[in-house]
Amino acid sequence: MKQAMKLREQLATGELLVAPGVYDGLTARIAEQAGFGTLYMTGAGTAAARGYPDYGLLTMTEMVENAGVIARSASVPVIADADTGFGNELNVTRTVREYELRGVAGIHIEDQLAPKKCGHLDGKELVSRAEFIAKIRAAVAARTSPDFVLIARTDARAVIGFDEAIWRANAALDAGADIAFVEAAQGLDEVAAVPRAVHGPCLLNIVRGGKTPDIGLRDVAEMGYRIAILPSLLLGAVIESCDRTLSALRETRVPPASAGHASVRERFRRLGADEWDAIRTRFRDPEPEVDGEPAVQGNAR
Repeated sequence: MKQAMKLREQLATGELLVAPGVYDGLTARIAEQAGFGTLYMTGAGTAAARGYPDYGLLTMTEMVENAGVIARSASVPVIADADTGFGNELNVTRTVREYELRGVAGIHIEDQLAPKKCGHLDGKELVSRAEFIAKIRAAVAARTSPDFVLIARTDARAVIGFDEAIWRANAALDAGADIAFVEAAQGLDEVAAVPRAVHGPCLLNIVRGGKTPDIGLRDVAEMGYRIAILPSLLLGAVIESCDRTLSALRETRVPPASAGHASVRERFRRLGADEWDAIRTRFRDPEPEVDGEPAVQGNAR
């Protein structure tokens, strides 16, 4: 649980943690190489990469598998979406253990009724207060390391109202959650009010085109939030870039030029090609030379 400990250390600095949303090993490496010290496995992006909308259509196994890919692809802490915990307290218990085993630093569990929806869509349904808090207690009890970070997410703002969302966030913290995540606060006044009303550290979800208003990260930090996740950041950029590139190819019938762009070798280098190339020859005995030339050449064995 080294990454969970590292996430705890990051939180202890008091600075805002900014975690871009990543959804596979490639985006995880790109975000880390860009200098971000914390990553967020977006559930919406995970679903999208498999051809589905964020409607709770993926199983725990699929979500955990992707979290493991991201965690092994990056050397920084990963916070992952764990949806509703995928069932009752029994399922939540297994969910926590499976994410922990994959090297994830923390997860968030929400109070939506399964199958859930993206928090920035209408028509969500909630479980009862009692069921939500029971899940949080089960998650706290299930973790094998006290460093593993548990984030309690409530979608009550859009369903019942702001006051209910604050009640659920505080009750979840009282039940042992480490961070409160009030989803889809509406208007800058509400966004600013959450850290004042919640008696513990808070996470803000910044979704492009979502219900939460556009806001700068400096303002987020000044409001008192401890974590900002941006799940749609790379997913949106990838979709828009792909649309532009494919449209240009269809219209011009000319593939993009190689000049001025990364070579195949440079692209693979960003995925660790140099390390893998070193392993190719690291364990071989030196080949004897005959008249100054290797005795075995090319691909001969």
